[in-house]
Amino acid sequence: MKTIWEKLKKSIKHSSPPRILATGFGLVIFIGTILLMLPISVREGMHVTFVDALFTSTSAVCVTGLIAIDTATYFTPFGSAVIAILIQVGGLGVTCVGVSLILAARKHVSFKARKMIKESWNVDSYGGLVRLVRSVLKLTLIFEITGALLSFITLIKDYDIPQAIGISIFHSIAAFNNSGFDIQGGLPNMMRYQNDVLWNLVTSGLIIFGGIGFLVINDVIKKRNFRKLTLHSKVVISMSIFLIILGTVALKCSEDITWLGAYFHSVSARTAGFSTYSLGNFSNAGLFIILLLMFIGASPGSTGGGIKTSTLFVMCNVIRSVIFNKHYYTAFRRRIADSVIMQAFVITLLSFSFVAVSTLLLCILEPNYSFMQLLFESVSGFGTVGLSTGITADLGAAAKIVLILTMYVGRLGAMTIATLGNFKEQSEVSYTTENITIG
Repeated sequence: MKTIWEKLKKSIKHSSPPRILATGFGLVIFIGTILLMLPISVREGMHVTFVDALFTSTSAVCVTGLIAIDTATYFTPFGSAVIAILIQVGGLGVTCVGVSLILAARKHVSFKARKMIKESWNVDSYGGLVRLVRSVLKLTLIFEITGALLSFITLIKDYDIPQAIGISIFHSIAAFNNSGFDIQGGLPNMMRYQNDVLWNLVTSGLIIFGGIGFLVINDVIKKRNFRKLTLHSKVVISMSIFLIILGTVALKCSEDITWLGAYFHSVSARTAGFSTYSLGNFSNAGLFIILLLMFIGASPGSTGGGIKTSTLFVMCNVIRSVIFNKHYYTAFRRRIADSVIMQAFVITLLSFSFVAVSTLLLCILEPNYSFMQLLFESVSGFGTVGLSTGITADLGAAAKIVLILTMYVGRLGAMTIATLGNFKEQSEVSYTTENITIG
């Protein structure tokens, strides 16, 4: 046993951060799958297959919210607690949870662990990473407790006190971590609260703060002045507000829903996955708007997925600069690095490729569904959103496995998946420059 442990430690020591992240998420998903198949997790008279347990565990760890089987119908309170823990671990990240346990044990945080934090949250430097982890844990606790208390005000009207407390805690964890899981029963999600202003505002508020990222929240708390914020924070806040407003107006114009419903879905579509209206009744225009929002996703260093708001901002800024014949790419009186521009376009292209392959496989495996329905499922899985037109539970085992892989890739990120291999650094060679005709 000691030899196996030593080999494992040696393997981790020599593995690249992307590999450790991928392995960590995979291990948590596997453990969650086993726990969800235990008799104590499944309600009497219900049967959970391995694929459905794996799908549920992946959806929870990848903070997606796509549902293969109804959580309240199939799982006991213990099973729901397991799902909540998986959501929390997935939202914070395996690395953050691991470092938190090291800090709780009052052990030294190694350079390898710090490097993992830097990799998972896309932080520029190694300075203050331990303080950042502590800050993230405090912020998570504050937001989730506040969300649970405010959600309880609504839920106490429909449930007894123990149930209302349990659902409030679960809902707050799911909302802040941008995971669309619901344990109130029934696949229609939160339609009963579509006109409840408090519920909609509390849920959307948790989604927004969970989606803008811990780095931005910390920056705002410290500086409290938009002009003094970092370029990253300015970009994230500006794009988030712009996308929420644009999505709200677009959905209100395309669908017969209230302004509150349009606002809620505009917020939820960028990785949360909660819905107060049946998306199966939405027009193709409405579904396409939500699809675009899902693909964009939340912001770097957050609990959400997608290509990220900052990626979209950089690409739009480059396109604007090219149109107006500018030689430098700037934003808020700061120049954007060429490496960031290249990374933005690579991430988008890789993400589009993953979604295209996933959709193609779903079209082959599930020919009875329309292209829009299958594309919607694929983008929802990749963006770790969890919204669906209502076909997820009826998909075959093979199609569910495709979505499992799609959610896994979406949570880790296209760049992380693409760099899993250990590539040796090659010496730079100078070649003659020659043009290629494009456009």
